[in-house]
Amino acid sequence: MDFVDKIILGDCGQVLRKFPDDSIDLIFTSPPYADQRSKTYGGVKPDEYVDWFLPKAEQFLRVLKPSGTFVLNIKERVVNGERHTYVIELIQKMREQGWLWTEEFMWHKRNCYPGKWPNRFRDSWERLLQFNKRRKFNMYQEAVMVPVGDWARDRLSSLSETDRTRDESKVKSGFGKNVSNWVGRDKVYPTNVIHMATECSNRNHSAAFPVPLPVWFIKLFTQPGDIVLDPFVGSGTTAVAAKQLGRYYVGVDIGEEYCRMARERLVETQSRLLEEAAAYEEGTDNESTTLG
Repeated sequence: MDFVDKIILGDCGQVLRKFPDDSIDLIFTSPPYADQRSKTYGGVKPDEYVDWFLPKAEQFLRVLKPSGTFVLNIKERVVNGERHTYVIELIQKMREQGWLWTEEFMWHKRNCYPGKWPNRFRDSWERLLQFNKRRKFNMYQEAVMVPVGDWARDRLSSLSETDRTRDESKVKSGFGKNVSNWVGRDKVYPTNVIHMATECSNRNHSAAFPVPLPVWFIKLFTQPGDIVLDPFVGSGTTAVAAKQLGRYYVGVDIGEEYCRMARERLVETQSRLLEEAAAYEEGTDNESTTLG
C-alpha cells in the first residue's frame, strides 16, 4: 500500500490509473461544481460537466472495493433562470457506467445566512449522493447513532395497545412501526438529513466543507485501518478527517497550492494527535501511580 497517506499532485483521472483494482474502501469528495473554481479546474460548463466527470468516475469504479462506497457532494446551479439538469444527467450516466445509486443524503447548512433573489430563496442544503458497486456493502450504522430525544420520555411512558405491535400504515404504503421497540433506548438511527454548520474558515479554498461532514461518512462506511480517497482533495479536509479517525487517506488534486495546503494541515493534525496521545498516557500513568 505504497499509495496511502499521501497527497498527490495531478489529475485524478490520470493518477488513479496507477492504483490497483478494488483497493479503496470509501471515496468521499466534492468536485468543482459547474462554472466554479475556474482558475484551478477550468470552470467546467454545465453542458459539458457529465462528459468531464464520467472518465474520472470510471476510475473511481475500478479502484473502489466491491464492499466500498462512493459519496459525491454536489449541487445543481442556476442557468438562465432555471436549475440545470447536469446532476440528474450525471446520475443517469453513472448508472449506465455500472454504479448503483443507493441513497441520497441532504446536508442542511444550519448557519446559512439570508439572501434575496427575484425568483427563488437562498440554498441551505446540498446533495450527498451515495453510489455503490454492489447491493451489499460495508455500513456501520451504530457508529452514527444519535440521542433518542426528549420526545421519548413522554411518548414511551404510556404505550397504547397499538404501540405494542406493528402498526401498519393507514394509507397502505407497506410501511409500519412498532413504537415499543424504542423503550429503554437512549440512541436511535439518524435520518438521511444531516444538520451541520458550514466551514467558516475556508483556508483560502473556495469550497471547503467542515471536517465533521466527512467524519460522519467515514464513521458510517469504514473502520480503522480502511482507506479513504478524496480525488478532489482541495485543502485536505477529507484526509484530515480520515487521519483523525485512524484511517489511511489518499488525496489527489490538480492544484499545487491545494496540495501544499493539505500536507500542512495533515502535519498539524499529526502533531496534535501525538500531543493528545502523550497527554492521555501521562494521565493514565498518574492515575496508576495514585491508585498504587
